[in-house]
Amino acid sequence: MNDSNNDNKLTNKKGLNMYGTTAHNTYAQNNIGIESPTRLIEMLYEGILRFNAQAKKAIKDSDVEKKIYWTNRSIAIIVELIAVLDNSQGKVSAYLDGLYNYQIQLLTTASIDNDAEKLDEVNKVFKGLLEAWRETT
Repeated sequence: MNDSNNDNKLTNKKGLNMYGTTAHNTYAQNNIGIESPTRLIEMLYEGILRFNAQAKKAIKDSDVEKKIYWTNRSIAIIVELIAVLDNSQGKVSAYLDGLYNYQIQLLTTASIDNDAEKLDEVNKVFKGLLEAWRETT
């Protein structure tokens, strides 16, 4: 996969190339029908929110196995989001890289400490990102 190809980048209304189609290509190769790379990012954000809700339920139910499973799923999505950032875009991608990495730290701490409030904090961030993404696409 070639991240340097300008044809393989998403452009939002503000003209910021933030994500390559790397994630889209990966999911397409796995036979997941995705309408567009833009929709994929939205689905990834939605997935984090769903998985965090499941992790929160597992914490409430004292189900360690499910808590770890759902937390790890959220972390895997965030790792993918980091991987497809277009770092040539400067401040936006640098900001998102730091934000995403901090969310991974929060999820890890939430899992270790059974801290549902940290999951809520991550959800608040991704709800905001999802809303902003929908407004720009």
